[in-house]
Amino acid sequence: MKTVFTTGEAAKICKVSQQTIIRCFDSGQLKGFRVPGSRFRRIPRDQLYAFMRDNGIPTDALDSGKRKLLIVDDDEDLVDLLVDHFQRDGRFDVRSVNNGFGAGMMIKEFRPDLVVLDIMLPDINGLEVCQLVRGDKTMDDVRIICISGMVEEDKIQKLRDAGANDFMKKPFDVDALTTRVCQLLDVETAASS
Repeated sequence: MKTVFTTGEAAKICKVSQQTIIRCFDSGQLKGFRVPGSRFRRIPRDQLYAFMRDNGIPTDALDSGKRKLLIVDDDEDLVDLLVDHFQRDGRFDVRSVNNGFGAGMMIKEFRPDLVVLDIMLPDINGLEVCQLVRGDKTMDDVRIICISGMVEEDKIQKLRDAGANDFMKKPFDVDALTTRVCQLLDVETAASS
């Protein structure tokens, strides 16, 4: 388990900008130390935990060290496959829902780091879910990978314009999806086994 964090790592865990962490460190709100002989700031785990608790920041990302992943698709077989795959990987805390309304609720409640989002949902479409997420400033750090069997280039561009970070055409290779998830979350691509 990691015991000391850089300001960049602390920013990712707290879901704030690195500048915010540096300001809190420099003002004394966030306790830590500087690396001898350099300007680098380091934050011990217990200090980061106390800072998160005192400021109402959920500490579960620090507790588990796992990145939160939400799978949104109405294809139950695909959802089962993806949930099983990412849970076995061990680096992810995975949840799933099968419609757009549920996705909106779960995103607010679960606060995922990344959403794998099907575009063709039974109620509201993935484009609307993207717009909902991007319309909430507190969710700026949520990454979105849209998946769909549709391939029209203009629709893909609309998804990107609405805030999708990536797009994959169905059917896709699960390992290729894992690689993209890891890239978007700055996680090591190969799982340490």
